[in-house]
Amino acid sequence: MKPTVVITGANRGVGLALAGHYFDAGWQVIGVCRQSSEELDRVADQVIENIDVTQPDDIVRLVTALDGQAITLLINNAGMLRDESLGNIDFDSIREQMEINAYAPLRVVEALLPNLAEGSKIANITSRMGSIADNDSGGRYGYRASKAALNAFGKSLAVDLKPKGIAVAQLHPGYVQTRMVNFGGLISPQEAALGIAARIEALTLDNSGGFWHSNGELLSW
Repeated sequence: MKPTVVITGANRGVGLALAGHYFDAGWQVIGVCRQSSEELDRVADQVIENIDVTQPDDIVRLVTALDGQAITLLINNAGMLRDESLGNIDFDSIREQMEINAYAPLRVVEALLPNLAEGSKIANITSRMGSIADNDSGGRYGYRASKAALNAFGKSLAVDLKPKGIAVAQLHPGYVQTRMVNFGGLISPQEAALGIAARIEALTLDNSGGFWHSNGELLSW
């Protein structure tokens, strides 16, 4: 039986590149997104669309669609980047980023716990901007805070899921050429996907809970 990967935000960018990577590697790929794309349809064995990971009703529909399906690897990739500057802070924007970048991955993991078994892995796609020690440029209040919260959630998940034999990683893809950064990144989504997949392959219960760059660098909290 082929291993199964479930990827949120799989219709474009890093999520789509990860879907393509695992498809080429012979995995069963299940893409979760708000709206599919032709590219995702070509590489996914199953697409579960019209899913907003911040909405409880949509999470229920996701659980129903995956009922009885064993998940080898869950990749929480869906995310949002907005900008705020001191003196002009949009708190609604910050709340929205917290919902999508932090609360939603935790919501998805908890909902899909019955699908995860000993040996399963969870990869939370986070950002180096969630590192407090690495913050030397300020700004981006919502994005930084939401990714720091995701890192904290991921560390707690690693502790709580270790007795069940499930490993968890927080992975920074790098500065990737995606729509999120107006395609101004340094590496392609495919390069990022290769690095992320390598980190996932190296993930064990012994190093579960870590925060890594896709290039293998261990990042500071």
